[in-house]
Amino acid sequence: MSSKDTDFQAFHWLADMVESVEVGLVVLDLDFRVQAWNGFMENHSGLTASRVHHRNLFELFPEIPRHWLTRKINTVVTLKTRTFTSWEQRPWVFRFRNTRPVTGVEEFMFQNLTISPLTAVDGSVEKVCLTVYDVTDMATSKRALEKANDELQRLSVMDRATGLFNRIAWENLLDAEYERHFRYGHDAAVALLDIDHFKSINDSHGHLYGDEVIRQTAQIIRENLRQADRPGRFGGDEFGILLPETDAEGARCICNRIRDSLAQCPVASANGPIRFTVSIGVASLSESPQNSQQWLKQADAALYQAKEAGRNQVVVLS
Repeated sequence: MSSKDTDFQAFHWLADMVESVEVGLVVLDLDFRVQAWNGFMENHSGLTASRVHHRNLFELFPEIPRHWLTRKINTVVTLKTRTFTSWEQRPWVFRFRNTRPVTGVEEFMFQNLTISPLTAVDGSVEKVCLTVYDVTDMATSKRALEKANDELQRLSVMDRATGLFNRIAWENLLDAEYERHFRYGHDAAVALLDIDHFKSINDSHGHLYGDEVIRQTAQIIRENLRQADRPGRFGGDEFGILLPETDAEGARCICNRIRDSLAQCPVASANGPIRFTVSIGVASLSESPQNSQQWLKQADAALYQAKEAGRNQVVVLS
């Protein structure tokens, strides 16, 4: 076999490999006109190589961020070095539909992109090659793992029954608010809420309806708070409410609104509506507690006063 035949055979093998490889290969001239377009790109774009040849890439795919890709390519040409873009920086360059059966939940193909300079014999860059990698499986797995970790993190700080912060997480917020007050001097108040005669609700209606009373209490607390306020469940029928930027009278107003709303919203049961009330104790940082736990004890003392005074009321520590 002659040297010419050998070179032709090698070129044939190379061309066949470029066409069949499971990555996208696109060659552009410096005016962004397509010079090469392999089988991967044909299959996923629906455009044949003959149809895209010598046409401007941005006219073919107007959804590609022109300014971003132009800047990338110009850097490659100037520095004569390749650059890489991960799907985490930009999920896709070519908006190809996801065709993988395993990761069919994703609408579009996630892609990594490498841009490489192609030099002439004199060393000047005359073209660039875009290599497009389908990383949908990897990206989907990582996103699913991150979502699972986020959910675990959420569950670690949330009370499952009510969706409020659990006691540990809420007390961490209390500590942070206490420190913030003494750093910046902002007002803040804390309230403890307890459902009146909750044991008798469980005894008369059963624990399932008692759980429903707990959930409704949490929901109404949430509905009557501002975005910055932080409600939490201590456990059982006791709740804590952290009220940043709030003085004692402001806290009294918010807590009375919660108390009134709960008194007017009975829980439906098989034996008729379950009407219930709550008692709330409030302590503001104007009482100068020595630490966040003492601040909480002041609210607990106010709650005890509310219970002793007949329940269904708000007491602000004084």
